[in-house]
Amino acid sequence: EVQLVESGGGLVQPGGSLRLSCTGSGFTFDDYSIGWFRQAPGRQREGIACINRGDDPTYYADSVKGRFTISRDGEKNTVYLQMNSLKPEDTAVYYCAARLGVPVVSSKEYEYWGQGTQVTVSS
Repeated sequence: EVQLVESGGGLVQPGGSLRLSCTGSGFTFDDYSIGWFRQAPGRQREGIACINRGDDPTYYADSVKGRFTISRDGEKNTVYLQMNSLKPEDTAVYYCAARLGVPVVSSKEYEYWGQGTQVTVSS
């Protein structure tokens, strides 16, 4: 069974940090590009970062550039999203997704999805 499981979400104060993890199983994780997306209430799902098979980050949304870092650990079948200097507008459900091919921003191009993890930035 193919699974992607996100973890690491929670409540954090503005200016704080969180590290999200996305762990895959049931498929050859190393062959897949991974993207992180987020969706806030009433808003469309937004692609914020993606990484290719070779641990080479290929995209950051302008809204997170310089604050978020995506990386992957092949031995653990895990992709991380380090989020620093968090802002209230970063509040959303964060999803990871896997795609067999080059990383792209469009969520429609991803085959496997996790269930999401809530990130709330509030004082």
